[in-house]
Amino acid sequence: MKELNNLILLYDYYKDLLTDTQRSYFEKYYFDNLSLAEIADEYTISRNAVHKQIKSASEKLYFYEKKLKIIKKTNDLLNEVNKISNTELKEKITKIIES
Repeated sequence: MKELNNLILLYDYYKDLLTDTQRSYFEKYYFDNLSLAEIADEYTISRNAVHKQIKSASEKLYFYEKKLKIIKKTNDLLNEVNKISNTELKEKITKIIES
């Protein structure tokens, strides 16, 4: 379950770096809960082709975070912001980070 949540978080950050096909298959598999066979039937391709695209998308998402570290940096920044005692400043910075 933690792996799935991590993958979906990565997708939220890096989905625009995937191909249209990878995004479509990924969303149908993870968000719409379709099986590989159902996706394959919808696109008239093999289950293996769908699996390869989803696997490739997942690997890319992990690769992008490994190189760019956007999620890590955001979490680190939020941790530091939480240490700020000025509530108004804290809220403003948090709003900027989360937008």
